[in-house]
Amino acid sequence: MSKQATADRSVGAPLFQSRAETRIAAAPDVVYDVVSDLTRSGEWSPECRGGTWETGEPGAVGSVFRGENERAEDVVAWAPVVRGTWTTYAEVVAAEPGRTFRWAMRDSKGNRQESVWAFDVVRDGDGTLLTHHFRMDAATEGIRGITAGMDDTRRQAFFAEWGEKVARDLAETLRRIRTVLEKH
Repeated sequence: MSKQATADRSVGAPLFQSRAETRIAAAPDVVYDVVSDLTRSGEWSPECRGGTWETGEPGAVGSVFRGENERAEDVVAWAPVVRGTWTTYAEVVAAEPGRTFRWAMRDSKGNRQESVWAFDVVRDGDGTLLTHHFRMDAATEGIRGITAGMDDTRRQAFFAEWGEKVARDLAETLRRIRTVLEKH
């Protein structure tokens, strides 16, 4: 598995960008069917415990997923991030079976934010290369709230630690998905 994470505040650069990939001994359509079923995310996500489709056809572009999440107390412990359980809403923004599945987080008013999670699926011999991406082009409602009272030094420290956390989560998610799909 390879991983990369950055937190960059340069003009035109994403605020966060991270990716990880792994090879899975399963066909691309099988992998896609699993990763596009967000109700199963509790099987592999370090934070999302699953959830329900609120609107639209499950997994189709425009559909909205209500995620049930849980975060430990020790995650970037010094920063005012949400801890314990909370709910998120995400809108599917790309759904190409056997290729890519992407969803954007919504804010408290239901507006799509520039915070997109994705799975890309590519045939790799007799298996699949699965890439998990995260990209945040502009600070979300949550990130603005977390960093509102921080000076530049603390904000930079938060972005660095949060970027490392996201990179670890992406890699762990892929490890768990591979385990789910390669059970015999």
